[in-house]
Amino acid sequence: MKTITKLGLTTLVITTLLFSCKKADYATSETADYAVDSTAISSSAAVEKKDSNQKFIRTADLKFKVKNVVKSTYAIENAVQKFGGFVTYTNLQSIIQDQIKTKISQDSTLETTKFTVENNITIRVPNTQLDTVIKTIARQIDFLDFRVIKADDVSLKLLGNQLSQKRNSESADRIAKAIDNKGKKVNDIVDAENTLANQKEANDNAVLNNLSLKDQINFSTVTLQLYQNQTVKQEVTASEKDSSSYEPNLGIQIVDALKNGLYIIQAVFVFFLNLWPFILIVIGGYLAYKKYFKK
Repeated sequence: MKTITKLGLTTLVITTLLFSCKKADYATSETADYAVDSTAISSSAAVEKKDSNQKFIRTADLKFKVKNVVKSTYAIENAVQKFGGFVTYTNLQSIIQDQIKTKISQDSTLETTKFTVENNITIRVPNTQLDTVIKTIARQIDFLDFRVIKADDVSLKLLGNQLSQKRNSESADRIAKAIDNKGKKVNDIVDAENTLANQKEANDNAVLNNLSLKDQINFSTVTLQLYQNQTVKQEVTASEKDSSSYEPNLGIQIVDALKNGLYIIQAVFVFFLNLWPFILIVIGGYLAYKKYFKK
């Protein structure tokens, strides 16, 4: 008997230990999976080194599900402002998938609306804070659909614009000096002035292109698509009455019918009064026929 008891206790202890180990392993695996999911959207792609001559335009495009779109939107906007960025576009809306009206009483209707809340956000953040902002946004993610991060090297474009700007500036200076020193004929002066204007315009365009590139380098653009699970809203509203419920009772209908009949008699009488000349002609013709032609 004692042997059987010892064997039972030993079996129970071993089973408990194995179950505990499996549970711990599952919890560890679940935590690890969550950690991977929560940090998966971060990226150090093309992070510039301090001593590097390369310049990158970094952009990010994310779509993910959240618990509550409105709350997550406020959290993201606050994080963007905290790290020196700004919101350039946001479109928060409720998209209705289905709407059902069920009459539950004579004067009440249950209105059931199924809808999804979505928001498309475009933000711009300092290039040095892009990864920090993305990691902050990751806290709002319940399910990640996709994450796309791009880094375009524009070092050569910047250099090309600078060289073009220098050439155009030097050419403009030479043309201006030629106009001042040698320009005598009107046609030559006009042609030279047009050439000078074109050179200055090309120089301005090169300057503007460089400023645009530097702005895109300094501030990364992030596009976010947020959505949540379908929401069902139910509310009781007053029912619209049928037009038949506004019809008068039988007594009023009888009085109205008598009035309408009287109006019809009056109309017929007035109609025949308007035909009195024709009636006189018909009567006169009949009497003449009876008097002269019957004889």
